[in-house]
Amino acid sequence: MASLKASSVLVTGANRGLGLEMVKQLLEARCSHIFAACRDPDGTKSESLRDLAKKNPGVVTIVKLDVADPCSIKESAKKVGSLLGKNGLNLIINNAAVLPSKSMWTTNVEDMHQAFNTNVLGPLFVIREYLPYLRAAAKASGKPGMSCDKAAVINISTDSSSLSLTPSQPEPFPLFPYSVSKAGLNMLTVYTARDLKADEILCISIHPGYVKTDMGGDEAHIDTRTSVEGMMRVFGSLTEKQHGGFMDYTGETMPW
Repeated sequence: MASLKASSVLVTGANRGLGLEMVKQLLEARCSHIFAACRDPDGTKSESLRDLAKKNPGVVTIVKLDVADPCSIKESAKKVGSLLGKNGLNLIINNAAVLPSKSMWTTNVEDMHQAFNTNVLGPLFVIREYLPYLRAAAKASGKPGMSCDKAAVINISTDSSSLSLTPSQPEPFPLFPYSVSKAGLNMLTVYTARDLKADEILCISIHPGYVKTDMGGDEAHIDTRTSVEGMMRVFGSLTEKQHGGFMDYTGETMPW
């Protein structure tokens, strides 16, 4: 598979887990500018990200961004926009998410609001606020077709969002708010793909695998390195043929 060669990338939830590993591997791929966004850049959970930024000045820019707060998203877009040149932003990876550990019978209104605000509305408003920079990148590329090197949105989803797979899946931990909200994220992918097709901005959902992170737990099947290496290979291979699709980190098509 082709390698990812995007010049500028925004990663949400970049201070730990999959997001932090994405920043590391984007550095390895020699991405020119990585906007590493997280809710609390000065907090203890962002120490590793701050270390990466210090070691890679001018390449890794930490951006304060709470995806559950539309005002925070708007302010982050202003900051990133002021740092981007005329070539715009090549890639958005909507990775930030929350997982309230509740079942259908134990979840409450606050759990569902939190899940939808972060996992669905967050990516929606990130896409909307950053769209001018994606359009600038698509236009500046001068190339036909679609790719993550040109202009793209990647929504990090999950196999537990699949309407087809869920009835037969064993549930490793209560996933109800997470699964329902991630199914909403998949619909957002479909709408985004439809509405941005004319701009030649690629959009897909991707399942990263069952990963050993704070959310996935120690019982998960793969580590962050394996998951992100796979996703990066997939990102580098995407074309208009996969636009609007749902895939996993190995490149296989996922059932909706």
